Amino acid sequence: MTVVERLVPDVFWELFLQVVPERPVRAQGGGRRRHGDREVLAAIVYVVMTECVWRDLPPSFGVSGTTAHRRFTEWSQAEVWGQLQHLTLEDPHRQGDVMWSRCAIGALRTRAAVVS
Repeated sequence: MTVVERLVPDVFWELFLQVVPERPVRAQGGGRRRHGDREVLAAIVYVVMTECVWRDLPPSFGVSGTTAHRRFTEWSQAEVWGQLQHLTLEDPHRQGDVMWSRCAIGALRTRAAVVS
């Protein structure tokens, strides 16, 4: 199991896919390829759960702290964390599956409130 899969288990990833906004369409030419959402989400969860600063994000994630912070802000403004929390509370049959995810989402919402 990779670090991404540990920080963003399949059940958490499936919920995230239900609420994440569509990727913006990029203008032709220039720029870099956008990093994958799951890798960026794992980096964000790592920063939030360890309370490290964005610039100290380990390079093993393959995502810069700047990219992770930018996407965190984008998703915070889209209210992704509140929607995720709502989904985890909605289905009592999956409560055991999403317990860790609830902790992560709570931390994400708290950090997003500080940013706003």
